[in-house]
Amino acid sequence: MRRYIDCREFPSEMKCTVAIAADNEDELVNAAVQHAVAVHGEHDTPDFRAEIRKAIHIGSPPA
Repeated sequence: MRRYIDCREFPSEMKCTVAIAADNEDELVNAAVQHAVAVHGEHDTPDFRAEIRKAIHIGSPPA
């Protein structure tokens, strides 16, 4: 089943509008963490990955 994370749900100064989707939860978490580290300056930690997993939705991102 398709899953997604929508960056618009996380307040940021840059008002990021990226949504990332994947069929596999681990793939989605890896992509979202890479985005958060590269664009938002986050750190890849187990706690941060747990927070990302909590933000996963089933389906496709809304337009």
